[in-house]
Amino acid sequence: MELFDVYSLFDVTPVKALGCKVWDDKGQEYLDLYGGHAVISVGHSHPDYIAALTDQLGKIGFYSNSVQNPLQVELARKLGKACGYEDYSLFLDNSGAESNENAMKLASFHTGKDRIVAFRKSFHGRTSGAVAVTDNPKIVSPFNANHKVTFCDLNDAVAVEAELAKGDVAGVIIEGIQGCGGINLPTENFLQTLEKLCKQYGAVLILDEVQSGYGRTGKFFAHQWAGVKPGIITMGKGIANGFPCGGILISPEFQAVKGMLGTTFGGNYLAMAAANAVLDIMEKENLVENAGKVGEWIKANIPASPKIKEVRGRGLMLGIEFNEPVAAIRKQLLFEKHIFTGVAGSNMVRLLAPLCLNMDQAKVFVDTLKEIL
Repeated sequence: MELFDVYSLFDVTPVKALGCKVWDDKGQEYLDLYGGHAVISVGHSHPDYIAALTDQLGKIGFYSNSVQNPLQVELARKLGKACGYEDYSLFLDNSGAESNENAMKLASFHTGKDRIVAFRKSFHGRTSGAVAVTDNPKIVSPFNANHKVTFCDLNDAVAVEAELAKGDVAGVIIEGIQGCGGINLPTENFLQTLEKLCKQYGAVLILDEVQSGYGRTGKFFAHQWAGVKPGIITMGKGIANGFPCGGILISPEFQAVKGMLGTTFGGNYLAMAAANAVLDIMEKENLVENAGKVGEWIKANIPASPKIKEVRGRGLMLGIEFNEPVAAIRKQLLFEKHIFTGVAGSNMVRLLAPLCLNMDQAKVFVDTLKEIL
């Protein structure tokens, strides 16, 4: 049997990692500025993280959500305190895509409506509903296209209001910062206007913080820079530092009904041990503050060059947009300079480093980029 060949793979085989460093099977060391699609939040192989998972595995690894799990209650308490949403409820699942599915389903239950407004250049996941609100024709099958979704331009409040005024919109889903679409930021005024419009027309504002949340931008969630409070916030990626985990934060106005949401693996003991360890490490090492500080230094020190069009983002969610395709630059960074980066479209190098990236490592990247340019 062979693997289903859907990934474009670099000729690199990681076998070991620590902090922001990765080693391949030939012993070559790399600086990780991508964190496996923003998944590695507190750093690879953190000793406290390893200890928490190892200890839990020696106790109980799994049972269903038909029994009480104190680790879920512990996570809800810690998360509420860390992000400032202590009056919200937490539902746990397994990934960002699943979180977005549950958020839209819950918005539809809550409002009795069946249409979602999303935004062009968005990415919300690869499951059915998440794909339907993702603006990427390459991953939308005919089956996915059956959902009722309308796309508006980012930061176009007039277009959003025109859709909401039709009266059938259950929710508006928006990324805190568009990741795959090119590190595009909704303006603070636009998010504030969305919050008001959703309340006015009886729709739910859903903030997708799967990539932009969990401390990455220098606040716990990217939307908090605008001072808004969404009806639902979705999470994934960095929530458990590589262990599959996701969740949604739900405002107090929603009424839970037994059986309306459910999951087999969501909130399992190992995922909860990992997620609780992540929050403990983030607090202990001031990683939210560090992400903001180090990321903004990188942004301010990217060298001026006629090859670079713009640098966008917040904290450790950055996009360096070039005036030309970046495939060659990215390969040079990886194979000659041994630095992992990502892309967002053909012309953008995307940085999603672990939140523990230090200033010396940031300087290595900036100096390396200067040398390449």
